[in-house]
Amino acid sequence: MLGVVSEIVEFSAVVGEIYDAAIDPALWQQALASICAYVGGASAVLYWHDTATERAEVLHLFNEVPQYTKSYFEKYLPMNPMFPAAAFVDTGIVSTTEDIMPYREFVETRFYKEWVEPQGIVDAIAVNLEKGVTRASLINVRTEIVVTEEMRRRMALLVPHLQRAVAIGRLFDQRKASEQALTQTLDHVEAAVFLVGADGVIVFANEPAKTMLADGKLVQQKIRALHATAPEANRILRDVFASAEKGDASVGIRGVAVPLTDGAQAQWFAHVLPLTSGHRKQTGLAYAAVAAVLIRKTAPDAPPPLEALAKLYKLTASEVRVLDAVLKVTGIKAMAEMLGVSQATVRTHLHNVFRKTGTSRQSELVKLVAGI
Repeated sequence: MLGVVSEIVEFSAVVGEIYDAAIDPALWQQALASICAYVGGASAVLYWHDTATERAEVLHLFNEVPQYTKSYFEKYLPMNPMFPAAAFVDTGIVSTTEDIMPYREFVETRFYKEWVEPQGIVDAIAVNLEKGVTRASLINVRTEIVVTEEMRRRMALLVPHLQRAVAIGRLFDQRKASEQALTQTLDHVEAAVFLVGADGVIVFANEPAKTMLADGKLVQQKIRALHATAPEANRILRDVFASAEKGDASVGIRGVAVPLTDGAQAQWFAHVLPLTSGHRKQTGLAYAAVAAVLIRKTAPDAPPPLEALAKLYKLTASEVRVLDAVLKVTGIKAMAEMLGVSQATVRTHLHNVFRKTGTSRQSELVKLVAGI
């Protein structure tokens, strides 16, 4: 029983740090350190990756060796065998190396031998927190042991809070330069964010929030205050706003999720995060706000062509990489150099792609991707 209580305390503390980091990006390194300690990781990185352009950018990291981070972007990014398949995993799903590709194949790649193994990394836990058409924001926790089910379980508990923190954080992060490319793609996520004062008075609303108010189906503005159209949801919101004004202890450090629609409809939720204590209090004071309200639903994006092909023809991660390489370079030798594998390996995977897709030439694969 003591162990259960101890974990609950640790979990709540980590979640609190995650939301504090959403408000103050300078705290992300500490939040990632706490995530590693809770999950059992050695290092962690929060970043975005674009499968179309093979570009990526670190947003925040913990315990990364600078020389390896530098070499990753300068040399090893195109060789990472986890991509593009890792970007196809649905948002919120915890995955490990073995979930993306057979571990025995992974350890045979140049990426593993030259970049992963020298750092003492054995495995990794990854989650796509948000996805655009070709771009995803991810958290990756590297481990020095093979990921266990307990480590998966702990990471899964943190996922919804990380997703909300990433969405909310875009409102408050003043260092937009490092995230500009990410936000340009992800601003289309169906999310509305309100900052509300006492009694739910709206003191700030982003553009999706204003659109939602104009639509009036889920929420409305009455006498300057935010109201849910569903009576029961509105009653709960009123209670939550009143409690938030009293401090985190009344609502809970992680906030609460209020369903705005019933089970027969698309599920929309209002996640109410208190802004009345900790580092979040400073932001609350700046806006005269007691809570941030994030409204969104879980709706998968239409998959990009490469992802659609991968799912349609049941391509493996290695086969997807070869198909992706077909679109970017010409010739077996160039593909092998780009992917960091042997020419024989490329030929094997290319043959499998031909067989599964019913094609026989690389030009036919290009047309298949363009025409899907």
